[in-house]
Order: sequence, then structure tokens, then C-alpha cells
Amino acid sequence: MALEKLGKALRESLRKIARAGYIDKETLEATIKDIQRALLSSDVNVKLVFDLSERIKKRASEEKPTPGVSPREHIVRIVYEELLNALAGKQESLELKGKDKIMLVGLFGSGKTTTCAKLGKYLSKKGLKVALIGTDVWRPAAFEQLRQLGEEANIDVYGNPKEKNPVKILKSELGKVKDYDVVIVDSAGRDAFDKELGEELKKISKIVSPNEKLLVLPADIGQKAAEQAKEFNDIVGIDGVILTKLDSSAKGGGALSACASLGVPIKFVGLGEKLDDFEEFNPTKFISKLLGMGDLETLIKKTQEIFKEGGEGFTENITKGKFTLKDLYTQIQGMRKMGPLKKIFEMLPMGFGADISEDKLQLSQEKINRFTYIMDSMTPYELENPDVLDRSRVERIAKGAGSSVEEVRALIKHYNFTKKMMKRFGKNKRSMEKLLKGFRFNKGL
Repeated sequence: MALEKLGKALRESLRKIARAGYIDKETLEATIKDIQRALLSSDVNVKLVFDLSERIKKRASEEKPTPGVSPREHIVRIVYEELLNALAGKQESLELKGKDKIMLVGLFGSGKTTTCAKLGKYLSKKGLKVALIGTDVWRPAAFEQLRQLGEEANIDVYGNPKEKNPVKILKSELGKVKDYDVVIVDSAGRDAFDKELGEELKKISKIVSPNEKLLVLPADIGQKAAEQAKEFNDIVGIDGVILTKLDSSAKGGGALSACASLGVPIKFVGLGEKLDDFEEFNPTKFISKLLGMGDLETLIKKTQEIFKEGGEGFTENITKGKFTLKDLYTQIQGMRKMGPLKKIFEMLPMGFGADISEDKLQLSQEKINRFTYIMDSMTPYELENPDVLDRSRVERIAKGAGSSVEEVRALIKHYNFTKKMMKRFGKNKRSMEKLLKGFRFNKGL
């Protein structure tokens, strides 16, 4: 994802603190220089970097560790808190009051139209009736793109592709969306901010009277982010930012520092191309993951959803230790829904997978896929009664799956391991967290 290099560099800085026998002035200075290099190489604003450095130095010299906290832990906490304040800010959600209007602004290439549909789907999943209005008359087929995305998200889309005046489109369509809880307006962009775009956005804002004006800002924009954010803010007044392309190889620091310098909160982040790759921005979780502290809370929540999707019988089997290959199949399908293994391991604390190599993760994903093919070659009886898998059945299954006997036995070995884990922790209130720490999709397969 974007900022991956920054995260690795910052984690290495913290490891140096952890390995240091004593935190003296020299060690602190070296750590701060490492942090500076990491931030500057990720396009974070120079002034912001040095202000951050001075605050870390000042706090480290003036504040004493609280009882029970080691000097090393004290420094790590200061770094964490200062990065949180400098790059992420405070969490601010949408201010929805009922019959809300949201206006999205941004330049071409920011992912604004896709984000419009993502936000719409996000809000509709909360039980709100959402409509989208397309006013982008500059980009060819912009309305058609919005219409297709709305259809995919099961959201109504309004607009007039034949009309070339966004003001006329709004005056015509706003009367049709009075019964919706939330109306999202997709405004036009340009290759660069200009006077014409500014005047157009002012007119749209005046007609719509949105209670939320959100700038869609791509993470790969670099140092230009600050200028772009200021231009939009000066014209329409930005209430928040939706940061897109966080799944790319972008540095990302420029966009983060742009929001920080303007004092505009990041409200949502786009994490991929799919409509569900979208979530509310949580500054604490973001910095925790960046520093390798993990996000077990989200991971546990996602895993609990897998248990629910498996049905009551699935949960009952786990708590009673009656775990079959059919249950394992359900579990693996749930893992797939959680997304790529890399995203899952990024939620684990440092030491539990934060810096697992791409090769290992890809290999694990391949094995998970092969295990699925093998189970697809089994009969319902074999899935429900794994103990019947003798040599002849294993050979038949391997042949049907286009696999090897060794891979089938590896699946059985993993099944037996998982069954023991389920039986051991099934009735324990903290079983989910222990289970996640014990899962060995990258070691045990």
C-alpha cells in the first residue's frame, strides 16, 4: 500500500530504540534523524518534519516516564503521539443531520467518480437511502461511468448526459431526490485547477447548499497536494478529505501533510478498486499500523464476521470441538472475503507479520487456493467425516484436484492443527485473539 516504505523505515527506527541498552542523547538524535529521512523520502512537508522533530526532542528531554513505563517505551509513545498529531489528526466523521447533501470535488485522475459510488454504498449499508447526481459535463462518458457504478452499488443515479450545463442539470434533478436521506453530487474536475473550475464549483455549491464538501485527493500526488488542497479550500471551503489510491505504490506523505497543514480532517480512505475497498479514516489505527503496532481490533471483527456467515451450526461445531473439513472450507472462504493475505498480516503487531515478504504471502495464498481445489474434489461425506480419508481416497482426491498426495496430506495436517486450536479456544472469551496469533497460514502450510 501507499506509505509502505515509510512504515518499514519508521518501524526500523523503533526497533533501534528497542534494541538500545540505554536511551541517551546520542541514541535519541540518531533515531530522530532516521525518522526525518523516512518522512522526507515519503514527501512529507519539510517544515512539518522539522517541527515534529523538535517536539519529539522537547518532550523526550522534559517529560519523565510514568511509573511502570521504561525509557524506551516512553520514547516510542512520544513518537507515536507526535506522528498521530502531525500526519493523522483527530478522527472526524460525517455530520449527517437528515436529508443531507454531500458535494465531492477534485481534479481529473483523483478517482472522484468511483469514490462517489464508494461513499454512496458505504452510507447505504448503514440503512440510508442514497442518490447520486452526476454534474461532470467535461469528461466524456462521465455520467455513464457513474450510472454503471450506481447500478453495481444498487444506488439510484440522476443526471442528464445530453445537457452540458451543470447548473441546469442540478436545477432539474434536485427536485427528484427530495425523498432520499443522502444526496451525493459528483462535480466536474479539470487537469489542473483554474478560474473556470472555481466559478463552476461556486455555482454548484450555492445551488446544492451541501452540509459536507469533501475533496477527493489521491495519495500519489506528492508535494502538489498542499497547493491543490488550498485552492479547493479557498474556493468552496473543504469540510474534509477522502484520500484515494492508498493501495498504490505512492509515497503518500505529501497528501497527509497537506491535510495537516490546512487543518482539514481526512474522513475516508480508498484502499482499492472495488466499491467495498473504502472505509472511515481512523487516525489511531492508521498510525498504529504504520508503526507496526497492528490493528487486532479490526482483524478480530472481520474474523467474527466469518463465524457469523458460517451459520449457527458452524459456531456450535467450533465451541463443541466438532470441526470438520466443511467448516474449514467455510473458514477459508471467509479469509478470501477479508481480502489479500498481505492486508490481513498488516493488521498484526510487529513480530506477528507486519514485515512478512511478498513471496511468503503469495505462496500462502497459492496454498490456500490449492487447498480449496482439493476440498472441492471431496464428497460431502468426506468433508463431514475427515477420519475416513484413507490412502485410496487421498489418491483419488489428489487426482481429481490435479494435485499431489503430499498436498492432500498437507491439507489434512493443517485441518488437524486448526481443529485442535478450535477445540482449545472455542469456549474461551478471548479465544479469537489467541486464535489469530496462533494462525499459521504463512508458517504451518
